[in-house]
Amino acid sequence: MNTIADQVLIKNNKFTADIYIDSFNKRIRIDDLQGDISLVIKKAEEMIGEHKAEKLIIKGRKEHYLRLIESGFQMEAVIDQYFLGSTLYFFTKYYTNERHTSTEWLTEDQIVTNVLQLDRNRFEVLPPSDYQLKMCTHEDAEALAVLYGKVFQIYPTPLNDPQYIRKTLDDGTIYYGFEMNGEIVSAASAEVNSFYKNAELTDCATLPEHRKHGLMKILLEKLEEELKAKGIYCAYSIARSLSFGMNAALHQLNYSYRGRLVNNCYIYNKLEDMNVWTKDLSVTK
Repeated sequence: MNTIADQVLIKNNKFTADIYIDSFNKRIRIDDLQGDISLVIKKAEEMIGEHKAEKLIIKGRKEHYLRLIESGFQMEAVIDQYFLGSTLYFFTKYYTNERHTSTEWLTEDQIVTNVLQLDRNRFEVLPPSDYQLKMCTHEDAEALAVLYGKVFQIYPTPLNDPQYIRKTLDDGTIYYGFEMNGEIVSAASAEVNSFYKNAELTDCATLPEHRKHGLMKILLEKLEEELKAKGIYCAYSIARSLSFGMNAALHQLNYSYRGRLVNNCYIYNKLEDMNVWTKDLSVTK
């Protein structure tokens, strides 16, 4: 489950680009850019060749839309309010036919259709008393790594490494978990972008034998409370398109479906499509 990824800031008198080189998932992502977008694209495509990547992702803005379409990109998903209130547009370009081809697209369409038909009016369900809810700290890094190692054979980030989890905690990521008999059996995190005031709810994992109690919805709600206390109202999550349960949980927590990223990352044992969901935490529903 190890990954090789580097964040690179390229800055000159023509453009500035924050570039994420994700060798494990064979992709390059432009997380932010200013200046001459044509030169940013040219540089990114040079890096695609250097790193033998198969997919280029640009987190674009409304003003980039036509220029990126002209350059062969397609828009796959959006995140409302990502850039301090402005919308993020995921633009993508593929460099192999295989990476561009989703074999599960119609199945995933049906899952989204079924999820969106679910009633959002739900009753509060409390887990059994032997589950203890907790905000996780550095002391829980080993236990979290064990949980993630059991749930995910392959994951886009090395969550089976306690040192990696400690680093994310130092960087401002918030973890909540449920503990039972000294073991963390369910956990989720909020990866906070303090500059743009948004957060990704991610790293959702529950051991199979504990999945019947609705633990994940409770964890996500606790993370939302922490984000609101920090003045962060743009929350989003990127869920496996083939996971009915995770997509249903987000829908029932009033997240809105905003598109699908094709063959986005390796998870479990293969490349998978990922659904994007967003929520404005400032709005009470």
